[in-house]
Amino acid sequence: MTEPHPLHPGHRPRAPRQPRTRRIADGVFAHVPYDDGRCPANAGIITGPEGVTVIDAVATAARARAVRAAVESLGAGPVRRIVHTHHHGGHAHGDGDAFPEATVIAHALTRSEMVGAGPRPTGPCSGAGRGGVRSVLPSVTFEERLTLHSGDRSVELVFCGPAHTTNDVVVWLPGDRVLFAGDVVLAGAAPCTLMGSVEGALRAIGMLRAFGARTVVCGRGPIRDARVLDETEAYLRWVQVVAMRGWQRGLSPAEMAGQAPAGPFSHLGRAERLVGNLRRAYAELDGGPLGRPLEPP
Repeated sequence: MTEPHPLHPGHRPRAPRQPRTRRIADGVFAHVPYDDGRCPANAGIITGPEGVTVIDAVATAARARAVRAAVESLGAGPVRRIVHTHHHGGHAHGDGDAFPEATVIAHALTRSEMVGAGPRPTGPCSGAGRGGVRSVLPSVTFEERLTLHSGDRSVELVFCGPAHTTNDVVVWLPGDRVLFAGDVVLAGAAPCTLMGSVEGALRAIGMLRAFGARTVVCGRGPIRDARVLDETEAYLRWVQVVAMRGWQRGLSPAEMAGQAPAGPFSHLGRAERLVGNLRRAYAELDGGPLGRPLEPP
């Protein structure tokens, strides 16, 4: 059901070339798109007697329609709820036209970020071919935890930011031991903490590990088991070590990134994220609240 990901160079899991919807528990599915470099965010589908809950509305109109087609192919009824794991366009901007009947649920900070951005796309997916997408602001927000019910299934929304962003939420299904981790955890790619926190992401990983998940649906990439948490933690701790060396030597994040060997993380995609991760780690060495806005470089 899950795809093991041993830690060794040259092993880089890839998503299927065509969108694929995989059953990962009774009534629980992961929609994994082809990674064409245009914000291939995964989506979750949870079916129940009253309808469907979708986790993340993806980035583009075409991708949102693909998720809707996957839902319709299951014959599970209308989409009643959409959960956004954070505010970035790759996860929060495909809902308006594909799921007009759904109630949108997110963290309070997700709504604030979306209000501040207005109709413009936000985050690293701002140029991902978003023609035809109409985003909808969350109408239900929460601060720490919110439990939804889908028939007899508990669907727990848990705030774990700042990590990837200031407003990260994961979706935990305790009865199925399934975790939808959003972009706090990525399969086959380096984490991105520039808009969040390196230290906060490490705390989040500790929280997620305590759940005891059997299956982890990352924000992007193949479905994994809980070992992906170990890899993510190892990378983040390496970033902190590299940052400390550069910070003590007075090197800029970009200079230090150019001198840092990838080592055991050479198999991860998006290696260029190291510069942004070091910027965030430097800011945390300087002190101040985690997740605070950074000045332009």
